[in-house]
Amino acid sequence: MEKGQKLQRTFEKFEKAFRKFEEVIKSPYLFEFLSEELIIEISTKRFEYTFESLWKTLKEFLRSEGIICSTPLQCFREAFKRGLIKEEDESIFGEMIEKRNRIVHIYGFEEAKDIYEFIKKGEVWSAFKNVYEKLKENLNK
Repeated sequence: MEKGQKLQRTFEKFEKAFRKFEEVIKSPYLFEFLSEELIIEISTKRFEYTFESLWKTLKEFLRSEGIICSTPLQCFREAFKRGLIKEEDESIFGEMIEKRNRIVHIYGFEEAKDIYEFIKKGEVWSAFKNVYEKLKENLNK
């Protein structure tokens, strides 16, 4: 498979995950028919999918530029250096890594709610959106 095709496929997975994350974070109607517990579960899972697909897209994008990174932290650092991550979003990605790592070990509602409170903040969605737009711009060149 051609390198560009793999990057495009990876980006499309990120785009789909981002849209699904946006749907659950931005919808004011979910609380009308879903329990808080279910909303938290869906939101944290969609955050996790979006995070995973983003760092893998960055990994593939950077690989196409000749840069090898094998962890989310390395990929985010390289993306920041190359202007794919805005300066004002740099610290939120560090927090995202920490929250994503905690999601794997959630055993109680209070822990899940804590992560939900973080991911529903506008800064998380905005940081994803900013990288999405930069990647889209670079892929359309």
